[in-house]
Amino acid sequence: MVGKGDLNFGVIGIDHPHVYEQVGRLLDLGCTCVGWYTDGEPPALAVFRQQFPHVARVADQRRLLEDPSVAVIVTAAVPDRRAGIAVAAMEHGKDVMSDKPGCTTLEQLAQVRSTQARTRRIWSVTFSERFAVRAVTRAVELIDKGAIGRVVQTVGLGPHRLNKPQRPAWFFERARTGGILCDLASHQIDQFLFLTGSTDAAVVASAVANYANPECPGLEDFGEVLVRSDHASGYARVDWYTPDGLPTWGDGRLTVLGTDGFIEIRKYVDLAGRDGTDHLFLVTRDASQYIDCADAPLPYYPSFIRDVHERTETAMPQAHCFKVMELALAAQAAAVGLA
Repeated sequence: MVGKGDLNFGVIGIDHPHVYEQVGRLLDLGCTCVGWYTDGEPPALAVFRQQFPHVARVADQRRLLEDPSVAVIVTAAVPDRRAGIAVAAMEHGKDVMSDKPGCTTLEQLAQVRSTQARTRRIWSVTFSERFAVRAVTRAVELIDKGAIGRVVQTVGLGPHRLNKPQRPAWFFERARTGGILCDLASHQIDQFLFLTGSTDAAVVASAVANYANPECPGLEDFGEVLVRSDHASGYARVDWYTPDGLPTWGDGRLTVLGTDGFIEIRKYVDLAGRDGTDHLFLVTRDASQYIDCADAPLPYYPSFIRDVHERTETAMPQAHCFKVMELALAAQAAAVGLA
């Protein structure tokens, strides 16, 4: 069945816990992981082994790159290595599913672009704050039905818990992470472009700071960016300030403003006391209501599998993926440093 199974993939780079969802979702859909490779023994590896004990480690990543049965390479390597892994995979005829950010410099992005154009392989970055959030799927359905009129703005908030003692050394090196806007705010830029139907935009203003962690000079713990297309604008704030009193890693929120109403999503927690995740509030000219999103689908992974088989772009247009990372990198490069 298209979108399920009949797809072999390998994993190169297990440095970020996002790999658990990437691999788990593909396995749940009937795909086969033929092996994994990572340098050394990164902290994320212990849980990976616990969750996927049946998947074998290979001694050399070339085993996966040169295996003709492998269709896709999944990577959640240290961010500054992801582009190089993606380029090598595409050069070997593999499609790529990369954790975000998919690259950390404009030079890396240019190399990925040229390789993708030449090889015609898929380079997909898993923007999990959209792809793994059922409430966003439901919001798209409402927007498509005209529930809030024309979408003119998004406001995305992406707070995260720092968990400083648990972070690997590379997390505190700006050159390795790409910076807070390249990394975290790529989620909100993705949502802005997608929900407003924008294919291009410009960075109007951006800023970064290290307000709370002066002992870690390579860390940016606050960032904000304003982007604008020819018909909509989007603001994003990201940070590493989630307090321990919150029962989850971050109170991620998304507000979508339309000419006839608005949608507010509380992705991971409802401070008003409702249990669970994926809380959506819809306000229109007629009423305001809370909508349960538990039954909303998560189309990205089955669509990605379909794209691999059929050479389509239903999970995410390739141009959109490039534009998200271009804007995130541009915002990072232009960011004013706040004190």
